[in-house]
Amino acid sequence: MSAAASALSGAADRARILAKAALFAPPTARLADGRLDLAGLARAELAFELASLGEAAFRARQLWHWIYHQGVTDFGRMSTLSRPLQRRLASHCAIGRPEIANLDESRDGTHKFLFRLRDGEKVETVYIPDLEEERGAVCLSTQVGCTLSCRFCHTGTQRLRRNLSAAEIIGQFMAVRDAYGEWPSPNGGARLLSNIVLMGMGEPLYNYEAVAAAMRIAMDGEGIALSRRRITLSTSGVVPMMDRCGAELGVNLAVSLHAVTDALRDELVPLNRKYPIAELIAACRRYPGASNARRITFQYVMLAGVNDADTEARELVRLIRGIPAKVNLIPFNPWPGSRFAPSSPGRLARFAAIVREAGFAAPVRTPRGRDILAACGQLRTEAAGARQALR
Repeated sequence: MSAAASALSGAADRARILAKAALFAPPTARLADGRLDLAGLARAELAFELASLGEAAFRARQLWHWIYHQGVTDFGRMSTLSRPLQRRLASHCAIGRPEIANLDESRDGTHKFLFRLRDGEKVETVYIPDLEEERGAVCLSTQVGCTLSCRFCHTGTQRLRRNLSAAEIIGQFMAVRDAYGEWPSPNGGARLLSNIVLMGMGEPLYNYEAVAAAMRIAMDGEGIALSRRRITLSTSGVVPMMDRCGAELGVNLAVSLHAVTDALRDELVPLNRKYPIAELIAACRRYPGASNARRITFQYVMLAGVNDADTEARELVRLIRGIPAKVNLIPFNPWPGSRFAPSSPGRLARFAAIVREAGFAAPVRTPRGRDILAACGQLRTEAAGARQALR
């Protein structure tokens, strides 16, 4: 296929993905009482809403500061706004947060939040503290359920119900900051919630517009102010959207690979039937900003007797040769009804040694939150009545 034809095909695929995403759109930003939820609005949208109330453009900057730097949800506490404006905002607008329906704490310090959304849907979010430093990552969900049906993933057994809005995505992070008292600066000085990983429920690139809007809010220097180096987006390989994500967001990329042949990956990650390994690896090679300082992470769940042979380790090395990369080897985290078993410690060690001998970092990820079903591949809510999956 020529470069021009490939570009046209990629553009058509992107348009198809975005069109189908609209079928799973989240609820409107209007509350039941008619007020507009300001959380998740871009700066320009916030300025437009204030202009509709007869306010000057600089008020949007003030309001942005209160919402995303101070974490304030009560207009009455926004001291730089006049009392009449506070009252007008309270009557026309709101600043929402997902409701914490349940909170589980693991023996290792991991916390799993079950958030209830305005329409009653639920998603799970995980805070994973660093074992060596006073910081940690918040693992955000981007969809209610998932469309990918990866065979080893518990979330994949829950069909896609809908996409999350930008407000619901960034709202998870903001609600966890509420819980940890990290507005505007953390209690005691150390920043615990230092990173965002888009690795929760759902495929982020099948909800790209909302994910991008939420991450732009997270990276805004006058608000939450997280560096793009502190944000990692994980994808199972939605190739047409990978280029756009790299060009527009430039966040760290993690790729859920899990197999080195199309035959096996077709079974484990059905998305591979549409975007096979060769196309996926080519997209990784194109990803802008990839360097030794910002390596692409290839995630590889180790399944006993399925994908953990020495020959597969050597093929993995061949596939990614020349890409600034590291390989995260993930012991399989069992869940009720799963048919797989984790690779033995010896097999893990041997596989990792082969990858390292080729010059790639190959850490074996320590399972976190297994006792509360918060580890990689274990997130799943008990919602029922799923709609047709996005294909």
